[in-house]
Amino acid sequence: MAKHKGRGWNGRLLAAALGVTTLAAVTSVWTAQADPGDAGKPQARASAPVVAAVSAEIVHASDRGERGVNLTIDDGPDPKWTPQVLQLLKDSGVKATFCMVGTQAQAYPDLVKAVVADGHRLCNHTVSHDTTMDTKSEAYQSQQILDAERMIAKASGGVHSQYYRAPGGAFTPYSRQLAASHGMRPLGWNVDSRDFERPGTDAMVTTVKNEIANGPTILFHDAGGERSQTVEALREVLPWLREQGYVFGFPVR
Repeated sequence: MAKHKGRGWNGRLLAAALGVTTLAAVTSVWTAQADPGDAGKPQARASAPVVAAVSAEIVHASDRGERGVNLTIDDGPDPKWTPQVLQLLKDSGVKATFCMVGTQAQAYPDLVKAVVADGHRLCNHTVSHDTTMDTKSEAYQSQQILDAERMIAKASGGVHSQYYRAPGGAFTPYSRQLAASHGMRPLGWNVDSRDFERPGTDAMVTTVKNEIANGPTILFHDAGGERSQTVEALREVLPWLREQGYVFGFPVR
């Protein structure tokens, strides 16, 4: 199946092929770096927090049930557009999942912290948003996912990503297993606003209205280009969804 920012990924098929839906919890142990002046002293050892097991199947469902919708915001943070999206979400009383690129998180840590402070969730969107990741080696996939997780966690002040979204839907069985083993549920989407193409606010709104019956997870972007149309589309879409009886939640973990 071809992959691009405008097409979702069929997680059920991949999960069936893999034959794995959950992974065991992972416990890691770290060794403290000894100070040069501590020569001869025993090095401290401590157990890192246990990472809860999550499913390696790509999730689309909402934790708010049949009338739940998951708003997901990709590719940021961005110094111009992320603050506008955050303000709009705050004014609307909506929580979202922000799928962050590692280099962006590293460049704008205050925005990562602002996302967390407002009660939104973090999602790992790799270091460099390489949409051909599924053609690359496992070592490369690991570097992209794990380095991004470290960048995002550091930028956030220690908050870890709860999800992993492959750029352009370029999941592999290996990347899904790896993400799940580090507590990040692979995250897909059902409704692509196609805002990355800047088709116009009306077109984005129409797309969401027409496709929301396909499933609860909606894809928008707060970076990767000029996003004024996205902001205006969200301003129209959010109240419309509420009028239709939808409630905003987070993807099932």
